[in-house]
Amino acid sequence: MQNIPTQESFSAPTTPPYNQQDWQKGYESQPHEYDYWIDNIEGEIPPGLHGTFFRNGPGLLDINGMPIHHPFDGDGMVCAISFKDGKAHFRNRFVRTEGFIKEQEAGTILYRGVFGTQKPGGWLNNAFDLQPKNIANTNIIYWGGRLMALWEAAEPHRLDPYTLDTMGIDYLDGILESGDSFAAHPWVDPSSKLDGGSPCLVNFALKPGISTTLVIYELDPAGKLLRRHAHSIPGFAFIHDFAITPNYCIFFQNTVSFNPIPFVLGFRGAAECVKFQPDKPTRIVVIPRNPESGESVQFFETPSGFVFHHANAFEQGDEICIDSVCYEYFPEVEPDSDFRQVDFDALAPGQLWRFTLNLPHKTVQRQLLEPRCCEFPFAHPDQAGRPYRYLFLGAAHQHRGNAPLQAILKLDLETGKRQDWSAAPRGYVSEPIFVPKPDASAEDECWVLTMVYDAAHHRSDIVILDGQDLSEPLARLHLKHHIPYGLHGSWSDECFV
Repeated sequence: MQNIPTQESFSAPTTPPYNQQDWQKGYESQPHEYDYWIDNIEGEIPPGLHGTFFRNGPGLLDINGMPIHHPFDGDGMVCAISFKDGKAHFRNRFVRTEGFIKEQEAGTILYRGVFGTQKPGGWLNNAFDLQPKNIANTNIIYWGGRLMALWEAAEPHRLDPYTLDTMGIDYLDGILESGDSFAAHPWVDPSSKLDGGSPCLVNFALKPGISTTLVIYELDPAGKLLRRHAHSIPGFAFIHDFAITPNYCIFFQNTVSFNPIPFVLGFRGAAECVKFQPDKPTRIVVIPRNPESGESVQFFETPSGFVFHHANAFEQGDEICIDSVCYEYFPEVEPDSDFRQVDFDALAPGQLWRFTLNLPHKTVQRQLLEPRCCEFPFAHPDQAGRPYRYLFLGAAHQHRGNAPLQAILKLDLETGKRQDWSAAPRGYVSEPIFVPKPDASAEDECWVLTMVYDAAHHRSDIVILDGQDLSEPLARLHLKHHIPYGLHGSWSDECFV
């Protein structure tokens, strides 16, 4: 098993390296759509960087001046930054979901949000309205000739990869039916042992109830269904991400409960009815990817905590290792709270942990890999589900405590060495995207792309870092405007210009 030393001790700064008002400005809506070649560039775009950086996230934090309650309720806006011959082109478009179109025409909020946004008119106007708006705001992937905007509680929306125009809900040629969901965190197995070494896309869907049904989908490079199998797990499950290995899908069933009554009666959003249960263990669910293997689903328990994102997982003999960003508890959403007024010091930071499952002995060992506040882990795509050495994450500028993400952190899991680049004091980073260099021979021979909100100019930059040396950006591409803080993105080697 890999054994990485935890980070050396650092003193916490007496003053934070960020300004709360600066950070808040990154949550202003961006109602405009743009289409232009980026001409304000510091440094030089690597000539070998060829392809498209897609990114998704909430573009509207209000509807005609009426604020939404939480960013996760915001309408999805997809950005595409295309690189070709040392140049870059920017385009952004809102996903024209049915709900987006109707609310823009009406000029008011017409739908309840999962994270607490309510229709005007109080609880009477919200009671028994249980149909959420598909906001298509969480991730964006290009697979099987389709560009899909994903939101985990509903079907994907298909977009034109060149124009980002919305083509409508995509049922994946009949793989999905109306009302089915397709989660926002698919993994690509770069070499599926079940398919002769061909890559495949692995994703899941949740069907809640007294017991939760987990449906696993695997699609070939053309988008055709390879495998679909469903499994029932006891109790309520709030699962955002999962992990894969060549043989297994791994899910963390976080220790939360759900009381639907305030939601049904119109007093709260669905996520506001989720409560953390620190006295109960987290359940780890291990599901064989091959439904014909004869293996059964296995359950493991580990002390309570909350996981949004997994960095990677891999098998070592009879063990499975899962590296995950963990929180001490679920950050509950309160009805009267304002997400812009968050007290970072009062919240526990996300930290990187390794969970090692011993399959024959049904045991779990935990190891803290990175105590620094971090999120949005991204490893080499060719190492998905396999032993790996390098990991890139968004991180706080300081080494202790909780704070907004202002740095990109590189972690060497073999030596424990760390590198970082920070945009502090007035820059705020997003998820790092790993782009392997052409003909790379080393695992970290890559470019790392991230979108940075620059509060000093109220604009966003596309920052290009060298994966082997994060000391200074290779290039900073200054956009003409800001993009609100986003969620997830992806890279395609195809240049859609």
